[in-house]
Amino acid sequence: MSYQIEIRHIRYFLAVAEELHFRKAAEKLFISQPGLSRQIKFIEEELDVVLFERHNRKVILTKVGEYLKEEFTKQLRSFNNTLDNAKLFQKGKKGELKIGYVGSAMQKVIPNLLLNFEQYNPDIVFNLKEIDNQKQIEDLSSFSIDIGFVRLERVPRNLEIKTILKENFCLVLPEKYHINSKNFENLSQLKSASFILFDANYSASYYEKVMQIFDDCGFSPLVSHNTIHSSSIFKLVENNLGISIVPKSLAKKRGYHIQFIELDMIPQKTTLSLVWNSKNNNPIMNDILNLL
Repeated sequence: MSYQIEIRHIRYFLAVAEELHFRKAAEKLFISQPGLSRQIKFIEEELDVVLFERHNRKVILTKVGEYLKEEFTKQLRSFNNTLDNAKLFQKGKKGELKIGYVGSAMQKVIPNLLLNFEQYNPDIVFNLKEIDNQKQIEDLSSFSIDIGFVRLERVPRNLEIKTILKENFCLVLPEKYHINSKNFENLSQLKSASFILFDANYSASYYEKVMQIFDDCGFSPLVSHNTIHSSSIFKLVENNLGISIVPKSLAKKRGYHIQFIELDMIPQKTTLSLVWNSKNNNPIMNDILNLL
């Protein structure tokens, strides 16, 4: 069956689906409200579906509407990415690679990756964003980013994952703390200390692994602060507001009055993984995946 749905119709539908309000959507699109209503009615008649339910000025997506909102969003973003790549080709560039990452990946993994990749692909534009684990998963599914570097061990079935780094944890202590690398024996020496940890929302699997460290040492930590940013952790530790445990990659950060003790005697390790969407049609994907 041949449908007469155009890109503009999809944009109209997505505007209403986002706003759930015809007047606001019309203002956003710079068209009249009656005109927008006619376009939505055209889509519904063309597809023979009901996209919205209207109850006392309230607009609700139907199940069909929810499905099309999710699929159209992905497809429109993929379409826009294709057009962006075409513009880059015209300018002599091979394309753009959008990379999401957690902070620890920027210490060594990503700089090394970019240096190696640019050596053979000098005409690539890199777009880098520090994003938490869960947002990366969402952005990969919607094609907002091309690859992600996450502290996760499992991802949704529509994504691919590969471990690229397994490393030890490190204790983070104030520079002049009474425990240091010379007198540290095990974590139980710090059972009365306050801990500053990455929030469980940062990565449930990462948080659970850190909790296993404490379980093996026979105590539950006194958690004074939770955050998703390593810079916040280091600043709080520097000001004697607690101590922390972080991946070894972050021990390379400088500029703070803190010390690190590598926990190389415990079985728990933390992994940094590469994640991507196999349906991503970015022409650079094969090259970057082959390098990694």
